Amino acid sequence: MMKGIGKICSGFKRRPLERPLTRRALSWTACPERFPQERGIALIMVLWIMAIIIVITFSLSLTVRTELFSTNTFKEEIRNKLLAEAGLQRGIMEIHYRRGMGNKVAASDEGRPCRVDGTLYKGRIGEDPYAFSLTDESGKININLLTDTTGIILNNLLVHQGIDKSLADTIVDSLLDWKDADDLKRLHGAESDYYQRLPRPYRAKNAGFDSPAELLFVQGMTADILYGDEKKPGLIRFITVSSGTNKININTAEADVLRALPFVSDDSVKKILDYRSADNAKTDGSDLPSLLGSQFAPVAQYITTADSGVYTVEAAGYRKENTKVRYGLKAIVSIAKGDRHEISYYQSPSRVRLSIGNEL
Repeated sequence: MMKGIGKICSGFKRRPLERPLTRRALSWTACPERFPQERGIALIMVLWIMAIIIVITFSLSLTVRTELFSTNTFKEEIRNKLLAEAGLQRGIMEIHYRRGMGNKVAASDEGRPCRVDGTLYKGRIGEDPYAFSLTDESGKININLLTDTTGIILNNLLVHQGIDKSLADTIVDSLLDWKDADDLKRLHGAESDYYQRLPRPYRAKNAGFDSPAELLFVQGMTADILYGDEKKPGLIRFITVSSGTNKININTAEADVLRALPFVSDDSVKKILDYRSADNAKTDGSDLPSLLGSQFAPVAQYITTADSGVYTVEAAGYRKENTKVRYGLKAIVSIAKGDRHEISYYQSPSRVRLSIGNEL
């Protein structure tokens, strides 16, 4: 009986041991096949997550760098703008000094006379530099007061700037037609019948110009001619609607305008500029006959020596170490009765032509 029980017990021992062993063997033999695949998928997911983090970090770094650059640029622009405003106010102060002294020149900080012929002056606020220039509007060509006689000055100026003579004739005649009250067309001019045929038609104004920029409506005029480029100044630098005279102030006109005067040679222009810069120069024109000689009589009808009381002030704020990065302002200032002044034109920012150079 005991042997029978032993057989039965031994049977029970073998059966439960065989089945679990078989199952364990099956389960453990399957693991080496599944785990390498799961580890490969996990590695790919980690790499993707790392790539996304790198992209986000790079994007954030780029954004921060851009914002930092924009902030520094904005700060620099505001700084230069405030310096340019200081230059503008300095220019206005010099105008008042000049007028208060009976149109005599006033001494600047450097001990030089503050002239109104576009001469460059510089100053500081602390260690920060600014520059400004003053130009009497009477040294420019008043396009509102041009006539068939004085139109030759503008014609010569255009030709000297490289404009073809036929185009210069067209611009001058069309300018005169634009502002006169009749509808009679000059030889090279244009009236409303021409402008009405344009893709965007309009009529001739038959009145004076409100600003030099209005010249863009005139036949033959282009933005390149009016505003110029980095290589040459535009016509707008030499024209005005504010001077109140149809003559050119020989004391304040730039060389280009002097060169456009009839009967004035390049040699005479040099003599005039040299004389104006001399310490003993007279501004009343008394020395002009001897200075110009035989050219004085024919040119006398085109010139004057009287200030207009209206001035263009150009100012710029900039960094001493980089004069190309600057903020420009331009204003037209007229002196009213008493100690008051009026600003009839203000442009900010403005492209100003101030030869600042690298040294202050």
